[in-house]
Amino acid sequence: MKKVEDYIITIPDFPQPGIMFRDITGVLEDADGLKLAIDELVKLLDGLEFDAIAGAESRGFILGMPLAYLLHKPFIPVRKAGKLPRETVSESYDLEYGKATIEIHKSSIKPGDKVVLVDDLVATGGTLKAATKLIERLGGEVSRIICLLELKGLNGREVLKGYDFRSLVAYEGK
Repeated sequence: MKKVEDYIITIPDFPQPGIMFRDITGVLEDADGLKLAIDELVKLLDGLEFDAIAGAESRGFILGMPLAYLLHKPFIPVRKAGKLPRETVSESYDLEYGKATIEIHKSSIKPGDKVVLVDDLVATGGTLKAATKLIERLGGEVSRIICLLELKGLNGREVLKGYDFRSLVAYEGK
């Protein structure tokens, strides 16, 4: 029986020499791989009580939507700045070569809401940490953070210290 990591394609030296790029489109493009990944992510939430699922643009949408559907929970999009039409809260964070800003509609989270945060991977943890700040600023509680894969060499888990963080696949390097 295949595992989720069997569907992840490793591309050496992309986008630059020395980097081992972990391509999740191998999971998405295979019906069995996608079903396995979603089923395994659902298991990461087994027994957890929560009110909503938030997904970080854009691959957090891809994984978060089927979870929300299967678990009959609302889905909250965490978008790049300027993409949401109603009143938002925003959070900026550092990238390797600059800054980025993400937003959530103010009305998406109510005080006391327990939210699961989903993304495809955690690398440095910057996006997910910014998303936790948005959820908490609106009075929500981050019940758990789940990802398909984790790049341990970039220390994202350390940035998310204090949160219940789980991944399906972990790679030692960057």
